[in-house]
Amino acid sequence: MPTDPDPHRRGRSLRAGAAAALGAPAIAMGVSFLAFGAAVAAARLGVGWALGASLFVYGMAGQLVLLQAGDAGVMGAALGATAANARFLPMALAIAPWLGPSTGRRWLALPFIAITPWAAAMRALPGLLPAERLGWFLGFALVSWTVAGAATLAGFLAAPLLDAPLLAALLFANPLYFALLLAAELRNGASRQAILAGVAAAPLALVLPAAWGLLAAGLVGGTLAFVWGRHGRA
Repeated sequence: MPTDPDPHRRGRSLRAGAAAALGAPAIAMGVSFLAFGAAVAAARLGVGWALGASLFVYGMAGQLVLLQAGDAGVMGAALGATAANARFLPMALAIAPWLGPSTGRRWLALPFIAITPWAAAMRALPGLLPAERLGWFLGFALVSWTVAGAATLAGFLAAPLLDAPLLAALLFANPLYFALLLAAELRNGASRQAILAGVAAAPLALVLPAAWGLLAAGLVGGTLAFVWGRHGRA
């Protein structure tokens, strides 16, 4: 499909992506990061620490590991957060072909690859012209990133008003939103295989040590889905 260098088209795609991020995606991310900001305040860390973790780690699993690994020292906390966010590497590899022509501009998307922007982009980008895809993703991602920072700050300031059970519930808002997106993909054969393989492998996260359970479940589930897909095509 031919690319379109028209800057006006790219501007429209940027605005379309930003508009798509408002609503349910922004609410799901906002409440999760609000809970994180309050958790940082409860841990008696500073607002700069909270904003730095949200805007630069930008992955709730890694942020929570970083928050809880203070006793492990700087290196231990950094390694734990990196391992928790290792899922972003295969996500980046999966989305790269959908970000339009292979130019240096695609590197602009790299800092913003996170669960919510990635899931929304994988649904929307195949239906766009190649020249519109990067703009759409950046528009969506910039709004999501801004919401994450603003919600973290709001949660930090509102921490005295939020109790622990409410914070725990709010942290699950974004995973729940992502789960609903996955449920909508059950109609698609390839997506259904991946989801069911992931569900089958999920118990590994409960029986293996916490440091390795989730990674092992992802590796086994992803491998199972790959083999299943190859067998089905054959």
